[in-house]
Amino acid sequence: MLAILIGLGPAAAFIALVLIVIEITFSFENAIINAKVLATLSPFWQKIFLTIGIAIAIFGMRIVFPIAIVAITAAIPWQSVLQLALERPDEYAEALEKAHVSIAAFGGMFLVMLFFHFFLDPKRKVLWLERIEGPLQRIAKPWTYIPVAAVVLLVISALPFNTHKQETFVAGFVGFALYLLIHGLAAFFGKTQDITKGAAKTGMAGFIGFMYLEVLDASFSFDGVIGAFAVTNSVILIAAGLGVGAVWVRSLTVFMVRRKILRSYRFLEHGAHYTIGVLATVLLASLFVHIPELIAGIAGIILIGSSILASVAANKAQLKKS
Repeated sequence: MLAILIGLGPAAAFIALVLIVIEITFSFENAIINAKVLATLSPFWQKIFLTIGIAIAIFGMRIVFPIAIVAITAAIPWQSVLQLALERPDEYAEALEKAHVSIAAFGGMFLVMLFFHFFLDPKRKVLWLERIEGPLQRIAKPWTYIPVAAVVLLVISALPFNTHKQETFVAGFVGFALYLLIHGLAAFFGKTQDITKGAAKTGMAGFIGFMYLEVLDASFSFDGVIGAFAVTNSVILIAAGLGVGAVWVRSLTVFMVRRKILRSYRFLEHGAHYTIGVLATVLLASLFVHIPELIAGIAGIILIGSSILASVAANKAQLKKS
């Protein structure tokens, strides 16, 4: 921030600050989900997450990945897209907006898989909103989330007013398949390790867990990158603002792992997954109608805040009983 203030002035520093707030608001639930996965990794892979992972998050997911998406969807060489981003940011923002269908379908379906995988997990014992989660728990099987998410993809792709049916299905299927691939590899390499159930993942299992965190970060970062162009068209400021926000989110993730926050707040994970459901809905609905990115951010704050309050109340009630 100090470098931006000195080099680009107070106005640029203020814009960067706004972008940091946007990234933190949109990614708070990401930190919660990350904490659950990161806690299963060895100290080595946790360090990789904080070093190489941050570099991937800033330069890969928030700069290179959007450029790659535009290059693929618009069939433009990546060098031309990079030149467009640096020299004609308005045109780059427009090109990124044209790639919105692929971005929203991919990210939306990846998050749909994550949402249903959590709420249709037959092993999950802690329920928060029982009127919603109870019926889902009764039909839950280890594989139920797969056909349910597949139905969502087919319905979204086949809607009569969807003018991008093929693009929606292809991008959505990639998100769907990538989730299955990562979890399948994680399960396979996890079983091949001669370690106890509670031990940290090392080797290939740790690598797969790390890659899952990076793909998850990409799914969460889409709305932040697109929403950032509503604040500024400067790619440098967007990278700086969202990058600082990404570092903060990863620091929060490590803090939550070390303090065992998820154990202390039993419903916090539920609140994060409800927020994921809202974000997935917003992404998929944005295929047909413009929805302000702020809606997902506000919903996330309300849901996660409510889950924290509910956890505190449940802890107090448990203390009184004991």
